[in-house]
Parts: sequence; C-alpha cells; structure tokens
Amino acid sequence: MDEKTIHEQPEYSLRELVGYFFRLGYSGFGGPVALVGYMHRDLVEKRKWISEDEYKEGLALAQLAPGPLAAQLGIYLGFVHYRILGATLTGMAFILPSFLMVIGLGIAYKLYGGLPWMQAVFYGVGAAVIGIISLSAYKLTLKSIGRLNIKSIQANWLLWVLFFLGFIMTVLTQSEEIWILIGAGLTYMLVKNPPKGLFITKSRMSIFLFTGIGLWDYDPEILGKIGLFFLKAGAFVFGSGLAIVPFLHSGVVNKNHWLTESQFVDAVAVAMITPGPVVITVGFIGYLIAGFPGASIASLATFLPCYLFTVIPAPYFNKIVKYGSIKAFVDGITAAVVGALMGSVIVITAHSIKDIPTFLISLSSLLILVYIKKIKEPVIILLAATIGIIIKLII
Repeated sequence: MDEKTIHEQPEYSLRELVGYFFRLGYSGFGGPVALVGYMHRDLVEKRKWISEDEYKEGLALAQLAPGPLAAQLGIYLGFVHYRILGATLTGMAFILPSFLMVIGLGIAYKLYGGLPWMQAVFYGVGAAVIGIISLSAYKLTLKSIGRLNIKSIQANWLLWVLFFLGFIMTVLTQSEEIWILIGAGLTYMLVKNPPKGLFITKSRMSIFLFTGIGLWDYDPEILGKIGLFFLKAGAFVFGSGLAIVPFLHSGVVNKNHWLTESQFVDAVAVAMITPGPVVITVGFIGYLIAGFPGASIASLATFLPCYLFTVIPAPYFNKIVKYGSIKAFVDGITAAVVGALMGSVIVITAHSIKDIPTFLISLSSLLILVYIKKIKEPVIILLAATIGIIIKLII
C-alpha cells in the first residue's frame, strides 16, 4: 500500500498544523499531561484533523519510545498526514518557543545571579497546573476507557485493571516503566484477541555578538560532554518530563558538578513556569553550563532520539496496528498509559501542594476550568503567578 493512502487526505494544511503547534509551544502550560490533553481537545474533538484511533496510536507509540511524551506525540501527529516533513516542522514549531523563553530566562539568571522572584511565581503556578493537568487526565480517562461506574467496569474490566496498574506503579516509582506498558499491551492482546500464529513482518528502516550575558560563555571541551550526557538522557529515559528529572539531577549535580543544588532547582522551576514541554529545562541547564552553544547542544541531543524513535517506526506502526491482535495490544498499552498519566498527577501534586494557599489555588483553577469555560489556561497561569507573588510578599 502506498504510504500516502494509509490515512485519508487531510482537511487542513501543513501550515495550519505547524501554526497550531507553534501556538501550543508558547501557550501550552501544565506539562506533558496537560499538553497531550490539549492536543486531543483541539485536534481530535474540536478541529477533527486527527481521528481518535490515530491519536491513540500516537499516544501508545509515544509511551513505547524513550523521550518526552508531549513532543513525541506532536511529532507523530505531524507525521500522520504529512510524513517526515510534517513530523520535523511540528516538532520544531512545538519546541522553539519554549527554547527561546528559557534562553531569555538564562540570560536574566546570569545577569542577576538568581531568580528569587521566580520561586514566588512558581509557588502559585505550580499549584495552578495541578488543577489543569487533573482535568486533562480525567478527560483522557473518559475517552480511552470510560467512566468509573459499574457498567463501564463490567464492559472494560481488564482495561480498568491495567489502568490502575499503571496508576499505582507510577505513584510508587515516580516514573513510567516501559516493561509494565508492554506487559499491559500483551496481556490485553492475549485475552481479547490473541494472534492465530506467529507472524514476522519484514521491514526497512529509513535511516543541524552579545557579551556580558553569558551567551557565548563556554569551554569548547565541555560541549562534547554535554552532547553525550543529554543524548543519553533523551535515549534512555522513558516517560514524561517528570521522569527525566532524577536522571538529570544525578548527572548534572552529583556526577559532573555542572550546577549546584540551588541552580538545578531553579532550572526545574523555569521548566514548570514556561509553556511547552517540561523537558525544555535541558535548554536552561545547558545555557548555565556553556551559554547558547550549551543550550543548543543539550536541547538537540535530548530531542533528537525522541524524533528518530517516533519517525522511524511510525510507518510500520500504522500498518501493523490494523491487525486485531495489534489493536488489542495498543488498547492495553493505552489503558496503562492513561493510568500512568493519572499517577503522575498524584506525584506532581505531592511536590507542588505544600500548604493551604497552594491547595486553594489548585482547587480554584480546576473549578474555574470546569465551570467557567471562557477562561483559558494562560489566564489562570497569569492569575496564579500574581497570587503567588502577593502571598510571598505578605509572608
């Protein structure tokens, strides 16, 4: 079958899709759980550019491959109708805005020797994003499995078991384990639609003058070390931006001593208060280590594996997913994936909700999104940041 006929011809242009991901890159707050929720809301429900099945395939593949979840899903959705060019442009458009933002914050950090005001901003923003990602995870659960009631449990009992397995393991380990996801897919496939026999498919793999602000402040010898370390981070860490933080901390602070503990915490704060993928914190870290070249190499090295691990298997993933057994495999993985995403909400909540004010901010953001449809996420983030600064000034 010709690759171009795998999916129906799109009703949107590549320019429109790239424009959407560029806007999501500068306005999509809340981390991977919220971002994948925005993509479903905007591209599947509202615009209907992407089908439910195509979205679920992309979500499953994004969890199977290492790297940041939201970026991988965006790359896959760009690939659905516009192949390599679509995947490349959507990925770049999604990452570029937040990369430029962290460069700007890195300049401010080096100029002023720290970001005390940012901790006040993060105090409010970190709480607000809990409400945002909670609603997104809930909607994904409804779409992928159903409501948690007797009828749904009877009809999809195994999917609910796999959902709670992903949820519990994420809460306990604070990361998404690839073997749990694969095991969930195999279990659901063997129970619902076992293959009639072993089959082997043959495939081929198709195998970038300012001074005083630290922009070019770097040691050439360290760039290779930065590239190698962040390449490992992108290639061997599975799950969301939350999962990559322990790996980065171990290498950046403990092993290589590139940053202090305080600087690393500031880098995580920068990632959380900027829109786009949380993993863009690597750009801020790279900038502190070796200026703009360090930021560029760290970002490229981190995102390159996820691009390759998404684009290379994508054509074959589209073909084999049509098999009933493979479809069941994807459904099982999706159930565990959504459970893991819901579990990550619990993990993030444990780190962000520190007292009564943050609890109230989080609850308020959730209630506003549910009951006041006209108020969008960026407005809530701005209000939460303002409230955080006010509370810290009073305290």
